[in-house]
Amino acid sequence: MRGKILVCGATGFIGRNIAESFAERDGFEVYGTYLNAEPPDNPKIKMIRADLTNKDDVNRAIKGTDIIIQAAATTSGAKEIVTKPYYHVTDNAVMNSLIFRSAYDHKVSHVVFFSCSVMYQSGDVPVKETDFNANEEMHQNYFGVGWTKVYIEKMCEFYSRLGNTKYTAIRHSNIYGPYDKFDLERSHVFGATMTKVMTAENGGKIVVWGAGEEERDLLYVSDLVNFVELAIDKGESKFELYNVGYGSSVSVNDLVKKIIASSGKDLKIEYDLTKPNIKTKLCLDIAKA
Repeated sequence: MRGKILVCGATGFIGRNIAESFAERDGFEVYGTYLNAEPPDNPKIKMIRADLTNKDDVNRAIKGTDIIIQAAATTSGAKEIVTKPYYHVTDNAVMNSLIFRSAYDHKVSHVVFFSCSVMYQSGDVPVKETDFNANEEMHQNYFGVGWTKVYIEKMCEFYSRLGNTKYTAIRHSNIYGPYDKFDLERSHVFGATMTKVMTAENGGKIVVWGAGEEERDLLYVSDLVNFVELAIDKGESKFELYNVGYGSSVSVNDLVKKIIASSGKDLKIEYDLTKPNIKTKLCLDIAKA
């Protein structure tokens, strides 16, 4: 037995994919946390109901754990990032502070934390981990979430210097795949586009928010899961920060056209410039990973 893994946020998109993957591997006893969502019906995953912004719940969930995969977070699409920028700040800062402190107190061996890539500047060249410059202003829509993620990354490094717990922080690109959000209010560009295309009548139209010029680095969720498994199996450093993505970007226009082509439908594309969108271009340099 290699130990007990706790997947925080095991009912979420990334967390559920990770929990199910490790549940099929030999040598791991897999636990997962949930709060309001229905827990997965998987006998190989032991689910713990916990409010990760509550210190007592966090300590109860983490006690006896060897490895924590921290996939719990408040997440959303462009609409809430633009209209409710505080949505990603408070709860995420609180829950990670409590989780990392508990990991230190309970002598957890390894913590994997999912950051993001919104702190990087928009540009045409793939960005390395070292390209982030704290003196450059972040995109105004990403200011809150971006600096919150940077703070949590530094908290990983801080706790790695205090005890024996290893920390792996992952700046991943836009992830898509099974268990993603597909509702139009909270989904990211891939999930939202899939929903629009699959629910549109053949010969009809779909509406793209904005002009479709922004570009995103898209990675299938199983590739992210594979990296997490490698980090746990082979990671040796007390603290490491990695970019994890596809390594190139695709425009929303091209993405929409590809999904329409795959659907076999004849659909017209219209653009609503009044809807919230974040016009940036980003792809990750993944050489380190």
